[in-house]
Amino acid sequence: MTTDTTALADDDCYRALKAKDARFDGRFFTGVTSTGIYCRPVCRVQTPRRENCRFFAHAAQAEQAGFRPCLRCRPELAPHSVRWSIQDAAYLLAHQAARLLDEPEAWGDATPSVARLAVRLGVSERHVRRIFEAQFGVSPLQYLQTRRLLTAKQLLADTNLPITQVALISGFASVRRFNAAFLAHYQLNPTQLRRQGARPEDGGITVRLGYRPPYDVAAMLGFFSKRSIDAIEFVALDAGQPCAGRTFRVESGGKVHAGWLRACFDEARSQLVLQVSDSLREALPLVIRRVRAMFDLDADPAAINSVLHGSFPSGDGLRVPGTLDGYELAVRAVLGQQITVAAARTLAQRMVDRLGEPIETPWPRLSRLFPDPAALAAASGDALGQLGIVKQRQAAIVGIARAVADRRLQLHGGADVNATIALLKELPGIGDWTAQYIAMRALRWPDAFPAGDVALHKMLGLQALKTPAKAAEKASLAWKPWRSYAVIRAWSGLLAAAPPPKSPESLPKK
Repeated sequence: MTTDTTALADDDCYRALKAKDARFDGRFFTGVTSTGIYCRPVCRVQTPRRENCRFFAHAAQAEQAGFRPCLRCRPELAPHSVRWSIQDAAYLLAHQAARLLDEPEAWGDATPSVARLAVRLGVSERHVRRIFEAQFGVSPLQYLQTRRLLTAKQLLADTNLPITQVALISGFASVRRFNAAFLAHYQLNPTQLRRQGARPEDGGITVRLGYRPPYDVAAMLGFFSKRSIDAIEFVALDAGQPCAGRTFRVESGGKVHAGWLRACFDEARSQLVLQVSDSLREALPLVIRRVRAMFDLDADPAAINSVLHGSFPSGDGLRVPGTLDGYELAVRAVLGQQITVAAARTLAQRMVDRLGEPIETPWPRLSRLFPDPAALAAASGDALGQLGIVKQRQAAIVGIARAVADRRLQLHGGADVNATIALLKELPGIGDWTAQYIAMRALRWPDAFPAGDVALHKMLGLQALKTPAKAAEKASLAWKPWRSYAVIRAWSGLLAAAPPPKSPESLPKK
């Protein structure tokens, strides 16, 4: 296997393949020359002979080499490969390009192209193609085509959406192009991938999403449970099938869709079983992407733990909790400034009860939506004050809502991290701690670090220093490029002995 400096050697891949080791799911794919099919390392078919195996770092490489995706292990279910480096600029740029191609919200209503990708990265088209092909072995457009085809393959297998709708929401400009691409890559018509015995989905659409173990499910759901707001979300920590559910909005194709989802962990298979309301079917690829981000399903524990295990030996299964809606997370982050999690939840509950819109779901516990940006942008100081929100936070909340409503502020995984942090810090009441926290959870930046966090200062024994934030920043260099994960591990280790972390920019000034 070539093109990736952190890739496994072929013999290592074959050993992982024989062991059906889920830790390597999505880190490589195996093309079997005797069948012309490529598989995930967790595929339960009989292990092919070593001489018949070719190993690829990405599905796009396997498809370019002429292999078709396995209909049994289904490569589209594998977690994505998300790696970061602080040493090789070309490596980092290529992976940032892939990250943008993977993120539907990075492009708005525009169609991704090499020219637009080059503009986003600030380099020439030629340079984008050169570094991308050197890193991944395929062109950016071939990579994007594989992502679209695998998205369509999942929708064909797991839903009863019409072929035309599958083609359009997967990113194809027409059904004709969709059919031609399917036939050229897979030697199949799209209808041949429909699962036999598929029935109408009265309870919504169900899909499966893979992840790499270890995964501390209890910690992830516990994090969400302590912050859950009645009527918009619930968490069930039952040992049999731990689940989380919630309502939310998503904008796709110029339309705003509102609905619900329920996500249940199938730990034995290292999968998340996702049920989505029919009202969200037109935005399903985007919903899947957001759910993957919310539960951090694409994290690579091996890469992260190689850096952090020495400092946090008991946190190997922890992930960074994300969000379905970056705007909502930003508002709730402001509500939580300098108060406990329970107090912040109380304020958010009042906001939902007063300003949230009603919605129908199969569960009585889910009955409202979080207030949309227009509602909070138009909220008066008196209305927010009646909820118990102080003036400083009122200004921050209204500022965030207006910036999102005006589309000046994008809070998702495809946003420019540095520019977004800078814009956030220009808003009233938003300091570095809040901006870094939003970058960590909403922008999915793995190296976010709130250096002013008092809980981190305590863990590092820096609280008595004159400039603990500078000392914390210096100490954190050993955790790059995974400092977001280091923060979650630090907070997890302190929760039993210390109060929740507070944001320093909202402390009273002397």
